Amino acid sequence: MQTTTYFFIFLNLSLAVFEEPAVYPLPFLVTSLVEVLCLLVFFGRLIHFAKVTLRNVFWKDTKNICIMVAILLSLTDLAIYGVLRIYNVRSIRWSRIVRPIFLINFAESRQIRRAFRSIRNTLPEITYVFLLFMFSLLMFSLMALKLFGERNLQTAEGLPYFRNYLEIVFDLYVLVTTANSPDVM
Repeated sequence: MQTTTYFFIFLNLSLAVFEEPAVYPLPFLVTSLVEVLCLLVFFGRLIHFAKVTLRNVFWKDTKNICIMVAILLSLTDLAIYGVLRIYNVRSIRWSRIVRPIFLINFAESRQIRRAFRSIRNTLPEITYVFLLFMFSLLMFSLMALKLFGERNLQTAEGLPYFRNYLEIVFDLYVLVTTANSPDVM
């Protein structure tokens, strides 16, 4: 059962490679049938889990509710996309971001949930460091604009350099985060 669940989760996640915009495009009917098959397997897995657990325990578990909501959202998106495709209206499948929920919320994925819980618990400490980094980046960008903005500097390609504050922020961010020059500031 676990291997089958993982196979269909992998198949569902790999559909993004074959759906529009795709690396290797397949016809819409093929990808939609594969997705419906995956959703049916997930729904069957959910029904099987509901049969072996108590009813009140099943409905109190947020993982099961998340899986049901993800299945409903995916089916709704598939139906809307199919109707729009019949009328030749270009649209984007927004339910792709829901697909990793199946990987996280099935009972076999305890380790992945633990990893997400650890990330969530360490996020407050990381946020302070990130905000301090962004503050220093913004301040050094402002200093660079004030120091070098009126010197009419140009890059090797002849483009103006240190003219726009947001471009300076981006350039300093790239320089700070690359391995070749981490000590720019």
